[in-house]
Amino acid sequence: MARLLAQDRRALSPAGSARPIQPGTLEGVTEPGVDLLTTAHVRDLLGVTGVRPTKSLGQNFVTDPGTVRRIVRTAGIEPGDVVVEVGPGLGSLTLGLLEAGASVVAVEIDPALAAQLPTTVATLAPSCSDRLTVVGADALEIEELPEIGGKAATKLVANLPYNVAVPVLLTMLERFDGLTDVLVMVQAEVADRLAAPPGSKTYGIPSAKAAWYSQASRAGSVGRNVFWPPPSVDSALVRLVRRDRPVVEGGEATRKETFAVVDAAFAQRRKTLRAALSGWAGSPVRAEQVLRAAGIDPTLRGERLTIGEFAAIAAASARVPQA
Repeated sequence: MARLLAQDRRALSPAGSARPIQPGTLEGVTEPGVDLLTTAHVRDLLGVTGVRPTKSLGQNFVTDPGTVRRIVRTAGIEPGDVVVEVGPGLGSLTLGLLEAGASVVAVEIDPALAAQLPTTVATLAPSCSDRLTVVGADALEIEELPEIGGKAATKLVANLPYNVAVPVLLTMLERFDGLTDVLVMVQAEVADRLAAPPGSKTYGIPSAKAAWYSQASRAGSVGRNVFWPPPSVDSALVRLVRRDRPVVEGGEATRKETFAVVDAAFAQRRKTLRAALSGWAGSPVRAEQVLRAAGIDPTLRGERLTIGEFAAIAAASARVPQA
């Protein structure tokens, strides 16, 4: 680790040999003199922090600079952007975001990693240190995000821990409506679910709830060999662009009310909406009445409905008396 902490400004190949970086010669690079992490850096940093990658925290660190730069380009990062990064880990993506000219609010739950990240940036990207703010916190519990240079974050770019990817994503979208553009790396199966349209086999609770906030789409795949340690699952990028919440005719439904309908509809996927929503509505009879008031066929299943139709059901519930 001495070679990382020494201010020698060299990038190391996986074999540990010196390989000078030529700043400004790579697409998307706007900040000269930034070294991105390689396998050698990652191993050094793990030794210094004493961190052993754990499945419980979803710690798989990207070690390929090319992949990092591709993620940053796909996210459309421009100089002056303020970006939230959840789970920066050792700083692989953080350095790429800084290299592209962004300021980064890094939210890290692991105290050792949170403490090390400013040192890593000061060593490998010394001109960028003033554009990094580290928040040592659980992303599921954070209530406020600091501004950088008087600007609030408008983008979320992250390699999300796979075991909590969907809750973290939905929490960030709920609490910080200033986040208008999102690009996250998640397990490929989760990416499919988030981007799935109504009527598809993978459409479900994550798809519908993500659609309340945004338009989601797949944005590429990421191979297992760019991580240390390699994950046991495939990875993919998902882009989410925020949009207005669904507009419902004849009433209004809150996020909480709509999500309660979504949860009930998918709790028993094989059942019709009349049966699946009977507990939520109070009875099968009232479930049918609410569905018809919303203009929804009671014999449909939940996977056929858009988030707007789920919201319409929630709004209709206020117009149908309890039995």
